[in-house]
Amino acid sequence: MNGNLQNIELLNLAIAFVPAALVMVMLYRWSLGVGNSVYAFARMLGQLLLVGYLLTFLFASEEAWVVLGVLAVMVFAASWISLRSIAGHRRQIYGRVLLSIAVGGGAVLWLIIVGVLQLSPWHEPRVIIPLAGMIFAGAMNAVSLAAERLHAELRRGVDYLEARNSACQAALIPVINGLFAVGLVSLPGMMTGQILSGVSPLVAARYQIMVMCMLFGASGLSVGLFLLSVRRFAAGHWCASNQSPSEIDT
Repeated sequence: MNGNLQNIELLNLAIAFVPAALVMVMLYRWSLGVGNSVYAFARMLGQLLLVGYLLTFLFASEEAWVVLGVLAVMVFAASWISLRSIAGHRRQIYGRVLLSIAVGGGAVLWLIIVGVLQLSPWHEPRVIIPLAGMIFAGAMNAVSLAAERLHAELRRGVDYLEARNSACQAALIPVINGLFAVGLVSLPGMMTGQILSGVSPLVAARYQIMVMCMLFGASGLSVGLFLLSVRRFAAGHWCASNQSPSEIDT
């Protein structure tokens, strides 16, 4: 390639849907609910087309408040989506999750912006928005796994500290697996995109190291803050019938 990514024609893009269509046929034939997959793909298309137009506007903006507004929407949405696994308690603990992701992910994002990349101005949307998307998405997935595991462990009567540790370990499995696999099993999205656009693999590797560090940090900090903040609520609402809240809160 000559250093620039080529434009993908719509007809060529349609070819990428062939494997997905085959999987949907399999799901339909096996009666595994293909409707959910079709809905997910339709939603994905709508969201990406919308965000494509939105980012074109945002990247042209030089206003800090616009960037902060986008980051706020990301955090609010990530916090809400992360509680899909325990939707019955979503409203009661949404504030705790929001604070956990905002503080854990936000602190890491600020460190990357100011300490690593040293952006000037700090609110460069072309850099901040993609990085924030990765950070808050990673924190969202980790908190979601932690919430589901903590709820399940406490409902079956496990001691709180043991349940907390199990939840933390489960939440970090994907990101830790990513640390093991990066460069050996897979070339992650940022590194692949940079290489395809002509950036030196050595420079791309530095950026990917930064990304892996920020994903691990944001996920771990957000999960830790969530597990600490939700302790009393879990004691009163998630404990098994044979376990009192005082037993969990000690």
